[in-house]
Amino acid sequence: MNIATPKFGVGASALRKEDPKLIRGEGAFTDDIRAEGELRGFVLRSPYAAARFTINDLETARASDGVHLVLTAPDVAHLGPVICQTPLKQPDGTRHALKHTPLLCDGEVRHVGDAVAFIVAETLVQAQDAAELIDIDWQMGEAHAELATALEEGRPLVWPDLGTNQAFLYQVGNAEATDAAFAAAEHVTTISFINNRLVSNYMETRACLAEWDAAEARFTLTLGSQGVHGIRRTLARDVFGMDVEAFRVITRDVGGGFGTKSFNYREYPLSLEAARQLGRPVKWVADRTEHFLADAHGRDHQVTASLAMDKDGRITGLRADLLANMGGYLSQFGPFVPTFGGSMATGVYDIANLDFRLRGVYTHTTPVDAYRGAGRPEAAFLIERLIDAAARELDMPAAELRRRNFIRPEQFPYATQGGRIYDVGEFDGHMTRALEKADADQFDDRAEQARSRGKLRGLGVAVYIEACAFAGSEPARLTLDADGGITLYIGTQTNGQGHATAYSQFIADVIGIDFDRITVRQGDTDELANGGGTGGSRSIPLGGVSVSAASEVLADKMKKLAADELEASPSDIELVDGAARIVGTDRVMSYADLARAASTEEDRTGLADVVQDEATYPNGTHVCELEIDPDTGRVEIVRYTIVDDFGMTVNPVLLLGQIHGGVVQGIGQCLSEGVVYSEDGQLLTASFMDYAMPRADGMPFFDFETRNVPSTTNAMGIKGAGEAATIGSCPAVMNALVDALDRVRGVRHIEMPATPQRIWEALNG
Repeated sequence: MNIATPKFGVGASALRKEDPKLIRGEGAFTDDIRAEGELRGFVLRSPYAAARFTINDLETARASDGVHLVLTAPDVAHLGPVICQTPLKQPDGTRHALKHTPLLCDGEVRHVGDAVAFIVAETLVQAQDAAELIDIDWQMGEAHAELATALEEGRPLVWPDLGTNQAFLYQVGNAEATDAAFAAAEHVTTISFINNRLVSNYMETRACLAEWDAAEARFTLTLGSQGVHGIRRTLARDVFGMDVEAFRVITRDVGGGFGTKSFNYREYPLSLEAARQLGRPVKWVADRTEHFLADAHGRDHQVTASLAMDKDGRITGLRADLLANMGGYLSQFGPFVPTFGGSMATGVYDIANLDFRLRGVYTHTTPVDAYRGAGRPEAAFLIERLIDAAARELDMPAAELRRRNFIRPEQFPYATQGGRIYDVGEFDGHMTRALEKADADQFDDRAEQARSRGKLRGLGVAVYIEACAFAGSEPARLTLDADGGITLYIGTQTNGQGHATAYSQFIADVIGIDFDRITVRQGDTDELANGGGTGGSRSIPLGGVSVSAASEVLADKMKKLAADELEASPSDIELVDGAARIVGTDRVMSYADLARAASTEEDRTGLADVVQDEATYPNGTHVCELEIDPDTGRVEIVRYTIVDDFGMTVNPVLLLGQIHGGVVQGIGQCLSEGVVYSEDGQLLTASFMDYAMPRADGMPFFDFETRNVPSTTNAMGIKGAGEAATIGSCPAVMNALVDALDRVRGVRHIEMPATPQRIWEALNG
């Protein structure tokens, strides 16, 4: 393999190719794209969490200025709902009932923001004005938005036909063996906590532009997504009942995704149907309040968990009982998220017995689905908070309790009680290194100094593992262009991660070419037949491996072309600096000349689809050190140390960006972010006035390094990194916070978000 200029190859800190365009304001986000004659769509949403309704008058709205169309449930009855794609098998072998999301509600709503009508007009203001003219008779019902009590007898039911608010029951592990382990335990530690509900709050709200070509009987949908092929498949198969070839789905630039832009939402088919009926393009753009009300939320679990331990502090069993809020409907991957967390419940520890019980619960709230980490942050929080609580009760250093229970390197491959197969890991190695970097052995001195200044100082550790880059593949196609450049077509979708940069590094590693002469094409179903999209940290571990393999295929073809033209052996050809050269001579051909020499398109195309049979398992240690002002409850994170195992680093700069962003999202959940509903289901945190996002001036500098152990399940040893920092940060921050509170005031529990008010109240009884 020919190695390109080091600053461009895999492992180099190449700066992002994408940034100059975005910094100049030349991005093409969905709302930047205009279509001739486009109309604007607006969704009339329910102001109530639980209500029946009758629409008395639509004609006034339909006749108002600029209005072209008003759709209600009967107008879209020929279309399917937005379905839940992840039904579960319950312990008794049955499949639970699936309550899908209707495109428009037919006489009953189940959360504030539920969709009642879709209005299309010349302008957004005209559509909004028309919505005000729709006469609706509301009969308010009794709503229930509290997860903790939703299963109690007599509570209002979201779906009365079920006779319960329980959406499903899921169990993993061996309850009988775990009961025996607890019966024989020398010590049992139990904790209960809430994993708070979150709003993803990407910078660019969701939007779409829908077009219909009557002559071709074909839709075009432009939207911000995490993968166009999945959206196309769902629209065609589940909503419209049409062939996928009748849909072209396009994604240009995307201002953040975090999992929440993976899904098909009702506004997309509504806009498409309106465009088909009107024969004109229809654009819909969410405002920020709609994002709070209508986009899937994340997390929202209530948990009770226990550890059983022997006299030496070895864990003999883990028992967990979870309630997982599903909201008013089952979202696309909703049931999968907490069950996936169950598969990771034992974390990095050698735990022989597990009893994990999960009940999905309906409430009159916005549906819940995957949000950065999707089950793994919840699992890591459960086990790492439990480990810290057990160490306190045993009066044992938390690091020592972890060391006694880590899965040891010689135990790999390791089958967990949750059904995962970990391939490699050196957990003690990165924890020891992280504690060393954090100067943990000197922490007591720093805590005493802080106390002399009137501050409470705490140190928290979390050792996490996650599963990502799941079994499967991501096909890649490279072409040698007529001008000598290289174009990559791949079905992942960048949401700001830097795919164009990372993929170019794989190509530059194999084909010696100027970094900026590589073009990466994503986000158009007409350009690539299939693609898995971006989610679960799969793009680089799966996509990058296929890009590298496709580069090798194309490089071999280019060498053969050059060998034929230069009358040499392909083994004597090297690809460097945009030219094919006979090694040790000045005889060369430019890549443009090679492209002209190709007799067929296949001769200048490299295809690869590398299949991976098992997930990868990134892991690492986070160490958080913070101070609390007891007079105000304000928290300052003063040091933050991370040592991660990502198998292999493709680009340190891109990786650092992922880590910084992920940690901040975890800190946000711990200290400020949290969705709040009133008793009657009104969303009280529906804007940035009420929902506190983390800010740059509240973040520390992060001390980060890797201690990589290559994955054995990935062809290049890569493990994936997009979600890892969110997974490790939450338990590290909360362990540090509890450490600070316990050292001086004996407070051993506080819920997230640990706001200054909540901390002050904990300190003052």
